[in-house]
Amino acid sequence: MKTSKICILFLALFFLSVPMKSMAWGMLGHRVVGQIADSYLTKKARKNIALILGDESVAMASTWADFIKSDKSYSYLSPWHYIDFDKPYAYPEMQVFLKQDTAADAYTKLNLIIAQLKNKNLEQGKKQLYLRLLIHIVGDVHQPMHTAHTADKGGNDIKLFWFNKPTNLHAVWDSDLIDDEQLSYTEYAAWINHSTAAQREALQHDGISKWLYESNQISEKLYSEIKPEAHLSYRYTFDHIAIANQQLLKGGIRLAGILNELFG
Repeated sequence: MKTSKICILFLALFFLSVPMKSMAWGMLGHRVVGQIADSYLTKKARKNIALILGDESVAMASTWADFIKSDKSYSYLSPWHYIDFDKPYAYPEMQVFLKQDTAADAYTKLNLIIAQLKNKNLEQGKKQLYLRLLIHIVGDVHQPMHTAHTADKGGNDIKLFWFNKPTNLHAVWDSDLIDDEQLSYTEYAAWINHSTAAQREALQHDGISKWLYESNQISEKLYSEIKPEAHLSYRYTFDHIAIANQQLLKGGIRLAGILNELFG
């Protein structure tokens, strides 16, 4: 019995020491995006969303697409969370690229999901699936490393240290950076959710291609600054937390715009 307990403890420590596969903003970031979006829903949109999600809030629904990765029957959804690029694009070039895009990625699937949710005759189960995915993927594409390089799997292959803990560039932006603020998702949303009506209108007017371009431009900047095996800590947070917060806020505002359009 003692040997068995020691083995279990060893395995637990081992898995805690190994960086987990990145999940796009992690739970905290996704829920922050969802909470911000919820704050800008119309009454009609909130009512119609509740008819689909029940008691599940937008913030809580935001992490379903990551949790379901444990079910192999949903493995086909994995490439829906990101879109990687082989090279940097100017905005007109990216627009041309996306118009020709036929891959299963965040861009094509966001367009599919939105089109499906416009179908008034869509069955309840599909509505719930697509709504949860919409909430999640809008958050995903505002995480810069979800619009990054194909060659290094969106920064997953760039190994780093975060306060001496082994990690990678993707994971730093998924969770390490914002988790370090030690706030709940409601506290975090309240901290960064400040914008004018004009700013919200402008952000909600942007198309998905603009979202991807902005995130990709940030990812290129992040690549240019980093060296493999770098040790990151307080200074990296000081230099980059405003960028992360800006992307979380944009994601929430733009998500609200789509939800209001679909359900408002």
